[in-house]
Amino acid sequence: MPLIYLIRHAENDFNRKGKLAGWLPGVHLNDKGKSQARGLVDIFSNIAIQAIYASPLDRTIETAKALAAEKKLEIMPREGIGEIHYGTWQGRSLKYLQKRKLWLKIKQTPSLVRFPDGESFVEAQNRAVAEIEHMRSLHEGSKEAIACFSHADLIKLIIAHYIGLPLDLFQRLTIMPASVSALHFADSVQLLSLNNTSASHLAAHG
Repeated sequence: MPLIYLIRHAENDFNRKGKLAGWLPGVHLNDKGKSQARGLVDIFSNIAIQAIYASPLDRTIETAKALAAEKKLEIMPREGIGEIHYGTWQGRSLKYLQKRKLWLKIKQTPSLVRFPDGESFVEAQNRAVAEIEHMRSLHEGSKEAIACFSHADLIKLIIAHYIGLPLDLFQRLTIMPASVSALHFADSVQLLSLNNTSASHLAAHG
């Protein structure tokens, strides 16, 4: 598996309203998000994809559906690339959460943060990287890429690990809805694309 594409789910109303969806069920793509998901078909039109994995949440599965249909592939849900477990913060507005004492710690030293009744960033990064390594083992030797639909913080944590960026700096990365990032695995790992929505740019690596 020389390439893994990390794709953030498309827009939903929790994104638009600035709320933390977490693992809440029933968070679906809005009209803009559905359009973004269809746009991924064009982005990957000239790129061979061997397998499609996705976080099991509604918004990631819905984002993956159009590409899976086009490539005639099954979507394989994987909890390891599911959203961070935000505990009691789940469902809250970011405006409210930014007033909590924990918010500053999240921005400055996330490696020390555990969400109330939830998961730590360290735990989330460890499970996500373990899942990516499992995928690599399943597709070892393949010349085709895999697509992995996940969430902003998870994708940032995965990329931070593979490029050697300290966890406390991972918030410097930006991952927008329906954006695509690409990691190339060979003797070393290279970040080929970050937060991209351009078909022409990805085609150069595909």
